[in-house]
Amino acid sequence: MKKFFMFLAVAGALTFSANIASAQDENAAPAPAAEQAEAPGEVDLFAGSGEDIPLNQALKTKFIEGGAGFMSLVLICLILGLALSIERILYLAFSKTNTVKLLENVEKALAEGGVEKAKEVCRNTRGPVASIFYQGLLRMDQGVDVVEKTIVSYGSVQMSLMEKGLSWISLFIALAPSLGFLGTVIGMIQAFDAIQAAGDISPNVVAGGMKVALITTVGGLIVAMILQVFYNYILNKIDTITIDMEDASIRFVDAITKYNK
Repeated sequence: MKKFFMFLAVAGALTFSANIASAQDENAAPAPAAEQAEAPGEVDLFAGSGEDIPLNQALKTKFIEGGAGFMSLVLICLILGLALSIERILYLAFSKTNTVKLLENVEKALAEGGVEKAKEVCRNTRGPVASIFYQGLLRMDQGVDVVEKTIVSYGSVQMSLMEKGLSWISLFIALAPSLGFLGTVIGMIQAFDAIQAAGDISPNVVAGGMKVALITTVGGLIVAMILQVFYNYILNKIDTITIDMEDASIRFVDAITKYNK
């Protein structure tokens, strides 16, 4: 179910971007002829072709010029990397818990109803901290030392759950520019093949292959930079939750010790 919502979110974001680009294309009106006309003898050095090319059309053109094969692989890396990143961000957002309030509720439940009521509080609270507290409460009858070891062990399990999928994101970060560089090499090989077939070093022949090479490289680097931002953000969220887990676990052990006394 989580993966289903993850892909729905990515598809919705892509559809929303396409709708915005289409709306911009429809709302763009051609400039009046009077404004486009220039005085005889005047040359605007900063004027382009005079055509207002939409962003989505320009991207599609560059995508095709870069080679559909390699650019499709780079695009797949972007889509899968974004899907995994969004899934991790949502998971970590739901894992965030007010540890101070949770610890107060657990202490209050221990004082009023004992261990069973404290277990119920942890079961009704989402997040890794509540799961760690629950595992510690399950071994209350075995002593504080066993509870502390259980918290440490189960904390490692929760860390692994939070870091799940990060290896795939890092793979796409490394794979996207590698595919771009591979396209660069292939583009240069095509350029030299064209030069050999033509028997002459023509600028047009060389430019065609080099253009393909540069487009694939730029595409791979852009994908890697986008995914790297998401990757670092996820690592920062994991570090924040880990610090809360460690601090809450120490205070939980103190509360257990106080309760046993």
